[in-house]
Amino acid sequence: MFGIHDFALFISTGILLNLTPGPDTLYILGRGIAHGRRAGVASALGISAGSIFHTSAAALGLSAFLATSALAFTFVKLAGAAYLIFLGVRALLERQQELSLPAHFKQRGAAAAFRQGILTNVLNPKVALFFLAFLPQFIDAGAPSKTIAFLLLGLTFVTTGTIWCLILAWFSSAFSARLQESPTVTALLNRAVGSLFIFLGLRLAVAARR
Repeated sequence: MFGIHDFALFISTGILLNLTPGPDTLYILGRGIAHGRRAGVASALGISAGSIFHTSAAALGLSAFLATSALAFTFVKLAGAAYLIFLGVRALLERQQELSLPAHFKQRGAAAAFRQGILTNVLNPKVALFFLAFLPQFIDAGAPSKTIAFLLLGLTFVTTGTIWCLILAWFSSAFSARLQESPTVTALLNRAVGSLFIFLGLRLAVAARR
């Protein structure tokens, strides 16, 4: 479909990644607790808008580069696989620290929460690097339109992420208490994502060299 392979694996990996607490999760929970459910939902939508920006940048920029040659496509896949393995190893070795929610925001209100949500996501270089490493792994080298494949994968990831972020915003107080009281849950999610990334990176690196 549109030059995409292992779509079910992509969705399951994306959902597991969405469930793992990170800077976006902490920002949404912090806003929801500090300024209410409306601000939490606005911050979640801002995060999603930032993810759409990264999807578009990857689709328009990287797909044009990949179209230059099969060698370029193989290089990007191998580099991306190596980065996924690095993320996986780091997640496995990382010591679980106490989650610290942001407590103070310079501006209040839904509009400010939305704007800062966009900036939090767009200006995070790790998010951009992840999109560049993750999305190409599920696109065939002979895909007729890599741009459409990028957009479809990216928007799928954004959709699952938005659903989870809105759930976080709606139940921010309950989720915050649960995460802070049960660091074991976060540690298990990190290990699951780390193991999956290592497996995915190795699997896709082998496939890219064939």
